[in-house]
Amino acid sequence: MKPEISIEFFPPQTPEGVDKLRATRAELAKLQPEFFSVTYGAGGSTRERTFSVVKEIAAEGFDAAPHLSCIGSTRESIREILGEYQAAGIRRIVALRGDLPSGMAETGEFRYANELVEFIRAETGGQFSIEVAAYPEWHPQARSPQDDLQNFARKVKAGANSAITQYFYNADAYFHFVDEARALGVDIPIIPGIMPIVGFTKLARFSDACGADLPRWMRKKFESYGDDSESIRAFGLDLVTELCARLLQGGAPGLHFYSMNQAPLTLEICRRLGN
Repeated sequence: MKPEISIEFFPPQTPEGVDKLRATRAELAKLQPEFFSVTYGAGGSTRERTFSVVKEIAAEGFDAAPHLSCIGSTRESIREILGEYQAAGIRRIVALRGDLPSGMAETGEFRYANELVEFIRAETGGQFSIEVAAYPEWHPQARSPQDDLQNFARKVKAGANSAITQYFYNADAYFHFVDEARALGVDIPIIPGIMPIVGFTKLARFSDACGADLPRWMRKKFESYGDDSESIRAFGLDLVTELCARLLQGGAPGLHFYSMNQAPLTLEICRRLGN
């Protein structure tokens, strides 16, 4: 049976980027994803661009899931955005805490994602299917793994339908997290986030910043290839495909691909998985 997949994009900044994303989306649409999600900049900095991409995806007949982050937002601004999405026929939202824009000291009227989920439910009832974030290797700002798990459980209790994890390369971290969440009574699907590997230097820098662990053996192997981009790509494809296969065999309910607005690696991984 083909795994259920979903795919994430970020809103392009240029007309060329918009055209490129349309072409990428046309390729990835062949995978018949359950939905395409679209990210949302810190403090709503990409609000209009996010909405534009979301409307295009919906017009193409696909389920679109805009990200909505609450840090730096007011209840009124979130209410307005929800109204826009309802009017556009959007029925799925990825609800996140988000980051404070650079230079902004105040969090706004929401502090945590569970407060955003509660607000969406209070304003719109069951009109939206709400996805939330999960961190198998713990959020970098969490005080402890236990504290992070409790935060996750609060988001679920507030009304989340499903969760998407931060990307990771250690399947055991995912299975351990799911087991611990289930022990707390969390019963929603927890979908692993998958980051195909385009190049190693950027991935290492990004992973260090967001708290995703790159195992030492993996770092050493990538470093050994130097500037040999073909070997890096081939090893990355093998590694991520094996990770996906193990996750699905272990009971993961699907896969969520962080596409970085590119199609080839996600297409190839899914081809190898039989999709």
